[in-house]
Amino acid sequence: MRNRMSDDARVKSKAEADRLEEEMNLADVRRALKLSQDEIAQALDIGQSSVAKLEKRADMYVGTLRRFIEAMGGELEIVARFDGRAIKIRNFADLAEKADK
Repeated sequence: MRNRMSDDARVKSKAEADRLEEEMNLADVRRALKLSQDEIAQALDIGQSSVAKLEKRADMYVGTLRRFIEAMGGELEIVARFDGRAIKIRNFADLAEKADK
C-alpha cells in the first residue's frame, strides 16, 4: 500500500505513526512493556480492578501517575513547552524524594 502512496502521503503517514508511538495511554504503555494489570497491582499494593480504573482515568494526581509509571519501571518527568522551548518542572521530582523518606 505504501508503494502506491505519493511522497507527501508517505511523509504524512510516517509522521502520524511516529506521533502515535510517542503518545500512548497507560494501558498501551503497560501492554507494550508486556506487563499485566496484576503485576502493576502487586507493585502498587492495590487490586487489579483499581489498576483497570486508573488506566481509564483522564485525570489523576501527579503522585498517583508517578507511582504507576515507576511500577512499570519508568520515571515520570513533567515538561512544559513555551514557543518550542521545553522546561522541565522540578516541583514533582521533589514529591518523589519526599515519598521515599
